Amino acid sequence: MAANNSGDPIQRQGEGVTHEAEAGKEAAAGAAEGSSSASQASATTMMHRSGSRPQLDLSGAAIHGTLEDRNPTILLPNQSDDISHLALDIGGSLIKLVYFSRHAELSTEDKRKISTKRRLGLFNGGRRSYPILGGRLHFVKFETGKINECLDFISSKQLHRGGVDSPSWRSGAQSDNIVIKSGGAYKYADLFKERLGVSIEKEDEMDCLVAGANFLLKAIRHEAFTHMDGQKEYVQIDQNELFPFLLVNVGSGVSIIKVDGHGKFQRVSGTNVGGGTYWGLGRLMTKCKSFDELLELSQRGDNSTIDMLVGDIYGGLDYSKIGLSASTIASSFGKTISENKELSDYRPEDISLSLLRMISYNIGQISYLNALRYGLKRIFFGGFFIRGHAYTMDTISFAVNFWSKGEAQAMFLRHEGFLGALGAFMSYEKHGLDDLRIHHLVERFPMGAPYVGGKIHGPPLGDLNEKISWMEKFVQKGTQITAPVPMGAPATTGMGGFERPTSKGDILRSDASAALNVGVLHLVPTLDVFPLLEDPKTYEPNTIDLDQDEFKYWFKILSDHLPDLVDKAVASEGGTDDAKRRGDAFAHAFSAHLARLMEEPAAYGKFGLANLLELREECLREFQFVDAYISIKQRENEASLAVLPDLLMELDGMNEEARLLALIEGALAANIFDWGSRACVDLYHKGTIIEIYRMSRKKMQRPWRIDDFDVFKKRMLTDKKDVPYKRALLFVDNSGADVVLGMLPLARELLRHGTEVVLVANSLPALNDVTANELPEIVAEASKHCGILRKAAEAGGLIVDAMAGIQDDLKDEPVSVPLMVVENGCGSPCIDFRQVSSELAAAAKDADLLILEGMGRALHTNLNARFKCDTLKLAMVKNQRLAEKLFNGNIYDCICKFEPVS
Repeated sequence: MAANNSGDPIQRQGEGVTHEAEAGKEAAAGAAEGSSSASQASATTMMHRSGSRPQLDLSGAAIHGTLEDRNPTILLPNQSDDISHLALDIGGSLIKLVYFSRHAELSTEDKRKISTKRRLGLFNGGRRSYPILGGRLHFVKFETGKINECLDFISSKQLHRGGVDSPSWRSGAQSDNIVIKSGGAYKYADLFKERLGVSIEKEDEMDCLVAGANFLLKAIRHEAFTHMDGQKEYVQIDQNELFPFLLVNVGSGVSIIKVDGHGKFQRVSGTNVGGGTYWGLGRLMTKCKSFDELLELSQRGDNSTIDMLVGDIYGGLDYSKIGLSASTIASSFGKTISENKELSDYRPEDISLSLLRMISYNIGQISYLNALRYGLKRIFFGGFFIRGHAYTMDTISFAVNFWSKGEAQAMFLRHEGFLGALGAFMSYEKHGLDDLRIHHLVERFPMGAPYVGGKIHGPPLGDLNEKISWMEKFVQKGTQITAPVPMGAPATTGMGGFERPTSKGDILRSDASAALNVGVLHLVPTLDVFPLLEDPKTYEPNTIDLDQDEFKYWFKILSDHLPDLVDKAVASEGGTDDAKRRGDAFAHAFSAHLARLMEEPAAYGKFGLANLLELREECLREFQFVDAYISIKQRENEASLAVLPDLLMELDGMNEEARLLALIEGALAANIFDWGSRACVDLYHKGTIIEIYRMSRKKMQRPWRIDDFDVFKKRMLTDKKDVPYKRALLFVDNSGADVVLGMLPLARELLRHGTEVVLVANSLPALNDVTANELPEIVAEASKHCGILRKAAEAGGLIVDAMAGIQDDLKDEPVSVPLMVVENGCGSPCIDFRQVSSELAAAAKDADLLILEGMGRALHTNLNARFKCDTLKLAMVKNQRLAEKLFNGNIYDCICKFEPVS
């Protein structure tokens, strides 16, 4: 529930926190949302069973949304109770609904996982480290004037009874054992009781507003962003430096709140000139039927036809003496005074833009003056007046920047309109909220609503069949799923005290183009920060920024690779008609993602190549393609395992120094097998896997593009000869020859030296990368021909059955160091060490050597990353552009980068 934002403040005390409500009781009807007026009833609807009260587990969080969805879903992966929560913020024109849905995934753990977790001190009785999606927070909005649509939605999904998938719904439990708590929407209490049989209880609006903002700023890595000259820049907020800040909630009116901590805040100011003013005056002057229609008009406006500019007063010249340019607004609507025109003589577009600039500019200036009053540098703006609208954000930002001379910063929130509803939802059960950390959150971007030409058309898509049907409908019509959004018309539009913001040839992006995409927030409490990162705060996984030019290149690469990927995906599902339908839908969905990013590279937050590649894998999984390369991986594993014994015999015939060189050469040569590289895919037509591997080995010539082998050799064979590495983490890449003929022999050599070895692989499939679930079988097959691998695998619990069968025969054998397998928490060709599985984090605590292998993990990401222990980065560069950009090199160059800890 949002408080009235107009008039003078009235003080009231409550639990040591000063809350301020405004005296005015009536604000403009149908105003923009956010911190609403008293006439806007904000309802926080939280549902729980009477009696024993279940708790909402917020111990990890992540956003689920669409290509253009501004109403994101947040996932709660560790929620297991049968629990019903929903929160409503009912404003003058919009209803914001936040509700919880279960999304449980049962997980089982085999003997290998149990053994590994016990060894690492992580046994948890059966929880998989990634990903358990126990629940989600959904964000939906409705027009207040159509509140019955909201009630129909709640009823159809049985949200007031726990949802259609809950035990209470399946058992036919009545709704009278559910209590709906709301934040002051007494106006609709009778309607809720009549339609749903539920009661409404009040929640304090300001408490909810601040709690929602604090949650988002704490829990979501790229929740806040700046917007200047049409350009977004995401801001990472240091949790230790979050407070104090100024929160400006712009709804019908404006509330300005100084936030000093969790539950510590004071409303310090406000104004009755806000979204309601813009919408009310705009409706009278332009006859627009909706707030969004009024905003759209402003995109085509030229406020210089209405506003009096400095140049109008000084003959087209600047007033340089006081630093005002000719295009600066001297008086909003001032030009209409001297013109003999009626309202109908002015374009509605120009009126809308002039109104928008006048109100946004004043909001920015008043906010800065309050920040100055309290010595604050950060100002966060929220509320449905903002709406991701480029002109609005630029105007506010320029006002704050101009009057503060660049010392203060205006920032905006991705979940701008849902602060009150989200905060009210969270306040139902606050336990677990303090345990939430950024590394627990994983953002995904599934197709959740139709997206055509920058607009959402139609209701959210509920299931896979709906998504496929929607795709097919538009393909049949020949309609683009996404299209570039036209830019706004050029205009000379100043703002009082500073120049008009410009972007790309003095044309700001349209509202649809500027709007941010918010996905589903998956809460994964079993993710951790990799403990061996030298400095987690400054760590950046992506080696190359994905700017517009770089994205254009990868757009072509990924688009060219798409038909082959679809073929592989369909084949992996048996080539059925259903698989073909899903394959086509996947291709259109992923193409829509690429088109959206071409239009606005910052649309999905701070997006690097690692995120782009993971987006492709997530899109495959969304259309139920579990492992597109499964048959190819199995075939390549079998072929490589067949020649492994001969390779090991060859290696055993070498002296230690020659063998180490051969092992590094082998790892680099085997890394050529990568179905994500077009150049490498073409090689498959030129010979068998073994023939290609041998060819690659023969071409190994030193020095490599980066060649630190001699330093690594000294470390291994001299410095560490008497005191070997204690534990090595080997991050493996591709299936087949890469892992079997490259990394397994290297792991064997480390085991021979007395080093524990942990093979780290993907949790979920990505291209032809090997997964942690596949590795034990590969190791078991390899162990049939190698005693070193067999003993280490048994010691590490990888061959549990074999260990049980021959345990007595090994009583007199020396105990081997273990060979273990852990999953990394990822489903991508790359890895972000800010979010890894708890298994990997535990394994890293005793590790003193890291080996990162492959382009994704050692080049696209982490090439410049620094760690607290010795690190070896091995990769063959299989992309000419990447080779040139990183090393001024060529395709098939090899990288052997060793970074010892001094």
